[in-house]
Amino acid sequence: MPLTFDMPREKLATYQGTNPRPADFDAYWDASLAELEAIDPKAELEPAAFQAPFAECFHLWFRGTGGARVHAKLLRPKNAAPLHPAVVHFHGYSGRSPDWSDLLSWVGLGFTVAALDCRGQGGLSEDLGGVTGWTLRGHIVRGLDDDPTKLYYRHVYLDTALLARVVMDMEDVDEARVGATGGSQGGGLTLACASLEPRIAKAAPVYPFLSDYQRVWELDLAKDAYAEIYEWFRRFDPLHEREKEVFTNLGYIDVQHLSSRVRAEVLMGVGLGDTVCPPSTQFAAYNKITSTKELRIYPDYKHEGLPGHGDTIFTFLSQL
Repeated sequence: MPLTFDMPREKLATYQGTNPRPADFDAYWDASLAELEAIDPKAELEPAAFQAPFAECFHLWFRGTGGARVHAKLLRPKNAAPLHPAVVHFHGYSGRSPDWSDLLSWVGLGFTVAALDCRGQGGLSEDLGGVTGWTLRGHIVRGLDDDPTKLYYRHVYLDTALLARVVMDMEDVDEARVGATGGSQGGGLTLACASLEPRIAKAAPVYPFLSDYQRVWELDLAKDAYAEIYEWFRRFDPLHEREKEVFTNLGYIDVQHLSSRVRAEVLMGVGLGDTVCPPSTQFAAYNKITSTKELRIYPDYKHEGLPGHGDTIFTFLSQL
């Protein structure tokens, strides 16, 4: 399929991204991880109203950066092996964790599964805010006019790593057999989680969001999920006098720059017609992964369900 809005496949295969990488990027994330190390998550399990004959279902609460109370759904098998695998799951932008019943297939496999609610989105997690500047629409630009440590997605990325650690610390979970998965925003968070928690053994992101912001803008696709970038410039920098500064600051939360830290085995799915998360932005992240990886390409699909890919992910993660 010819790409009319992005770049040819041979260029996608080697594309290394457009959005600038801040000079202190590694120091920024090393300091963020040091902050995470100092946090006592004080994890609590609260029995859920939903239960199943073969599963125990809980609301999992833990403390994240800034003291925010973060929520995830946690399901584990009854009469499971003393040590068994686990999966952490991340949802799409503005959404929430899946219904309890949608997570039962992992429990049927003998896994514990934890599904995060991102702060300030459709679930139960607490968003403490506390940033200078625009908060009218969207989370990518939250904290953009403040110190880079206040960027919204810095906190969410650290939440993903902390959730993985909480799950890995559970006495019946084998910390060496934990995987991560999710689509769109959940795909970006899967890469962030595997980047910041190197013990993640397998990662299955699907058309990851939150990658190569400047490329999205240059393609005139800063709409739909990325619309807030376009709106920010229109409201606060119509002449783009701060363009380099803005994209450099967004570089701190650009998953393509984190992806070189991934140590997990990766299975990624991409639709070449995706105008929500353009293929080049996804390849920018994938091409920086140095661990064992596989990319499944769907030439005729956009930002939508990829046929059979859910089964492929299930098979891939079942090998944990």
